[in-house]
Amino acid sequence: MKTIEKKKRELRRRRVWRVRKRLKGVASKPRLCIVKSNTHLYAQLIDDEAGKTLGAISTISREFRGTEFNRKHRKSARKLGERIAEIAVGLGIDRVVFDRGSSKYTGILAEFAESARNAGLKF
Repeated sequence: MKTIEKKKRELRRRRVWRVRKRLKGVASKPRLCIVKSNTHLYAQLIDDEAGKTLGAISTISREFRGTEFNRKHRKSARKLGERIAEIAVGLGIDRVVFDRGSSKYTGILAEFAESARNAGLKF
């Protein structure tokens, strides 16, 4: 049983590396990283050169608590994309590098990306 879990973990790490080896975030064009857990979504703007997170938002943030957006689904992904775009525009950032991690660009991630694009981010 443990060997199957180890293999899955290793395959996930390889997928992440395959995606991220081409991506590099700088201060003028940070990396927009989205992570999906079983119940929540997390998004960050990361400057890889300085090693700093410029802005972050998630479905467990204070502004989403007690609302319909505090779970992982398409509506919350849409709202999260709009909110991270507002944070980026507030920091003077209009271009980002999209980092999907080990997840496929479909469903919730596609919804997140489209709403971020519609709110003013370019990637």
